[in-house]
Amino acid sequence: MKSHCYRQLSKAFLLIILAFLLDSCALFRKKKEETYHNYPPNNKSNPPASKNYNSRTVNELIGTARQYIGVPYRSGGIDGNGMDCSGLLFTTFKQVGFSLPRISWQQSEVGKDIDIDELRPGDLVFFVTNKGNVSNINHSGMITEIRNPKEVYFIHASSSKGIREDNLFTTYWMSCFAKAKRPF
Repeated sequence: MKSHCYRQLSKAFLLIILAFLLDSCALFRKKKEETYHNYPPNNKSNPPASKNYNSRTVNELIGTARQYIGVPYRSGGIDGNGMDCSGLLFTTFKQVGFSLPRISWQQSEVGKDIDIDELRPGDLVFFVTNKGNVSNINHSGMITEIRNPKEVYFIHASSSKGIREDNLFTTYWMSCFAKAKRPF
């Protein structure tokens, strides 16, 4: 009788954990219509109400993102204690005064599609890494530097190495590449 009760309790506990994980997983959240707009200023320096996406703001975005290099990966994270890839972009853009959706696939719907040979710093890149047999965009990053046509670096959150910059033109990243966007 005790073992039957214990099994029932274990099953209930596992169902609760599974429900929590599915609820917290971005893949299972209901898709919302989100817009991409300038983020209202909320800091003491009072940036202009309407920011332009130009070379100065791109440099500011890249500098802000690079401040997080070395921060560990944390699913759902958006601060210096840990970040995931879309959290890095969300937080970086917010700090510079722009609004960007929180989830990678939502971010991939923002802005103008561009070809890979048109990439420039500040552009966003999106990937399908097929972790968990997912066929949707599940990873994002921002172009930070173009050294030559085959050395195009982007910043992102690696699940094993944290926030870092990698060359887009490696075998792995090119095999996962889905699309690129110019956000403004």
